[in-house]
Amino acid sequence: MHRAMKILRTLDDLARAGLIDGQERARLAPVAQHYAIGVTATMAGLMVPGAADDPLARQFLPDSRELVQVPQELQDPIGDDAHSPVKGVVHRHADRVLLKMLLTCPVYCRFCFRRESVGQAAGALNAAELDAALGYIAGHPEIWEVILTGGDPLMLSARRLADVLTRLAAMAHVKVVRLHSRVPVVAPGLITPAMVTALRRKDVAVYIAIHANHPRELGAEAQRAVAALADAGVPLVSQSVLLRGVNDDVDVLAALMRRFVELRIKPYYLHHPDLAPGTGHFRLPVAEGQSLMAALRRRISGLAMPVYVLDIPGGYGKVVLTPGAVTESAEDLMVRDASGRQHPYSS
Repeated sequence: MHRAMKILRTLDDLARAGLIDGQERARLAPVAQHYAIGVTATMAGLMVPGAADDPLARQFLPDSRELVQVPQELQDPIGDDAHSPVKGVVHRHADRVLLKMLLTCPVYCRFCFRRESVGQAAGALNAAELDAALGYIAGHPEIWEVILTGGDPLMLSARRLADVLTRLAAMAHVKVVRLHSRVPVVAPGLITPAMVTALRRKDVAVYIAIHANHPRELGAEAQRAVAALADAGVPLVSQSVLLRGVNDDVDVLAALMRRFVELRIKPYYLHHPDLAPGTGHFRLPVAEGQSLMAALRRRISGLAMPVYVLDIPGGYGKVVLTPGAVTESAEDLMVRDASGRQHPYSS
């Protein structure tokens, strides 16, 4: 992993950077004891200090509301653990697996669905554990796609990432490797020529799903990093999370999706927030999200339109939140999974 990059990791770091004051530091101490903090210099430089409603600050600065948990929130909101046959692998769908090589990120999003596990220094797979994870993938010829996630896979060194990609490419049944990353946006300096070379492959198709939630995240540094990847022929798609106070506005969503397309990033997923502990202040009703999507569809090109999805709690996979996929019961919404089964959902 990269060691030299400067990341604000403590409340004292945030205070010295002028992102919180002394009174906030005392109030946020219990939050910092429970959840990891991470803000890169790039993101800190794009924030508006002291603005409580700044959409970037809301994503990355700790908030005392994170300690408020409601009954429906879950430690493992999308059911990774139940589908993990070996450490680091999640095999929920027959033709694809998640490979979580590390649990560290350059930033820690306050709405993260893995917030109970990310930020752990001991979270990286050691050599034996990585061998076991890759051995599992090699032994399952139905696996067509491997999704590197975590943690952020672009926190790995270019050398180590290239080694893993080479080992995956040597498996005849693995045709696609997808990386889910915030790095090109929040830590664009890590997209070095060596990293671009590692990602530019002829032996396996490599895609990068770039996570950003607000158009202001896509500053000049991020644009240069994204251009380096696109110019190298690495296909880019986006993923975003629909967040109260960040992008729950059709004008903001339209600007974000258009910006993705302008940067040669194909809009892919817009996630409804998961039921992670202490994230209720970010969630909005599904019906409101559906209304925003209807307004967005009237506003933008089909090329810029993302797919609005919910990861059904319990590990049942994603559902596209079209009106027909969600019905109302007496107490909850009911969502239908890919097999046609109905599941209760309450935000």
